[in-house]
Amino acid sequence: MTETDRHKSSGTAQFPSEIRGSLSLFDRAATWADRLVSRAGFFVFCSAIVLIWLPSYFVIKNMDTWQLIINTVTTIVVFLLMALLQNTQKRVDDATQHKLNAIADGLADLMEVVSREYPDLDAEQHELRDAVGLEDRESSE
Repeated sequence: MTETDRHKSSGTAQFPSEIRGSLSLFDRAATWADRLVSRAGFFVFCSAIVLIWLPSYFVIKNMDTWQLIINTVTTIVVFLLMALLQNTQKRVDDATQHKLNAIADGLADLMEVVSREYPDLDAEQHELRDAVGLEDRESSE
């Protein structure tokens, strides 16, 4: 049973600080790659490679081979980076959604207490509780 499943079955708000978990080796590598490629130094490095690559035409002397090599290398690098960066983005999106759900759960709990004095809040509180987890219902449809 995952943290999310336990949270949904318990019916109580679980704050992001209460979640403990370790990252897999792949997740740690993806995080490291994200930090590396998002720096200006990586852009400068890539630009330097292109500038060094340009005069290599005179060594290879065949335009088709010259283009094939650079296109193959860039395609492989982009493909691998996209897989790593997609992993990182998915984890960030999941964490953000979890935080939003915790805020909505906390607000719904507060509305439940206040609705004793203001009964008209009861319907809004139920609507908010129904909306928490809506992303799970929408993604399964």
